Amino acid sequence: MATLTNDKDLVHNDPTRLHAQQLLLLACGGRLSRVVHVLAELGVADILADGPLPVDVIAKKAGAHTDALYRILRNAASVGIFEEGPAKVFQLTPLADGLRSDNGDGVLPLVKYNNLDLTARPFDEIMHSVRTGEPAVERALGMPFNVYLEKNPEVGLFFDEFMSFWSRQFIEEELEQYHFERFASLADLGGGDGFFLAQVLRRNPQMTAYLFDYPDVVRKAGQVLADHGVSARVTVEGGDLNQAEIPAGHDAYLLKAVLHWMSDEKAENLLRRIRAQIGETGARLLVFDSVLAPDNKWDHGKFLDVDMLVLFGGRERSLDDWRTLFERSGFKLVQEPSVYHWTLLECEAV
Repeated sequence: MATLTNDKDLVHNDPTRLHAQQLLLLACGGRLSRVVHVLAELGVADILADGPLPVDVIAKKAGAHTDALYRILRNAASVGIFEEGPAKVFQLTPLADGLRSDNGDGVLPLVKYNNLDLTARPFDEIMHSVRTGEPAVERALGMPFNVYLEKNPEVGLFFDEFMSFWSRQFIEEELEQYHFERFASLADLGGGDGFFLAQVLRRNPQMTAYLFDYPDVVRKAGQVLADHGVSARVTVEGGDLNQAEIPAGHDAYLLKAVLHWMSDEKAENLLRRIRAQIGETGARLLVFDSVLAPDNKWDHGKFLDVDMLVLFGGRERSLDDWRTLFERSGFKLVQEPSVYHWTLLECEAV
């Protein structure tokens, strides 16, 4: 073990040094996550937005104990999150810049989301999920995920805003992929507050649409659709997508970031019900979801997949997984995805 911790025994250009650091980072990663959470909650990145400051000034602005905050910042700086220099003076780094509240490409909402009791405590019970294949939320919190949101409205509001934040990140890019001008009528199933659908309708004045999601979610859609001037072209309904009747007569059925929340069994059930309504009309199924990178390649979706296991009972899927799910549900994938992670999967009924 001394070879992992005694710097005097490690030569700087020795590859085992990097290996040792990586092993220690893996072992201490949980602590680092909490350090990042503390710095995010204190708003240190925002405090340093205008330039370097001494730690005593940062502590005063953040409402923190100077020496304790220094030790936290020193730890973060050791892995490139903030930078110290001169002594006890800190500044932003590219990594720390991602914690600024005004950084639209940053990860501050994700850091806060990952440290909610709702998302953190179930990971204390991850072994339950690994042994049974079941989510650990009820075991950890004593109630299902959605019930917890209802009983904790502040958390529910944050979760709703967090979902909206991420769903709006890549809309322009997604709209370029979809080519919605092909369709006269679109059913957006699990479409949230209708923001994405409103963008589609605004760009396609010939189109009518149907929006469905949980009642408390689509309740917000009226204002969103009105703000975009498309309300007259949308039928809005609320309910449980796992049980709802799928409307017939649309040219395309969109499931945007919906199926990864579901187990294969629930996803297949939903797809079969969509297939039944499509019949022989030639309508298309459009699935915008995560496609996992193959083999040992980096993919944030492989972390999200563990979230799905522990928190929701859903899963992220490889391209082969998607093909199998579509084939079992009466669909055929008509094109190879151009990228992995989030991408459009277009299917025809067979």
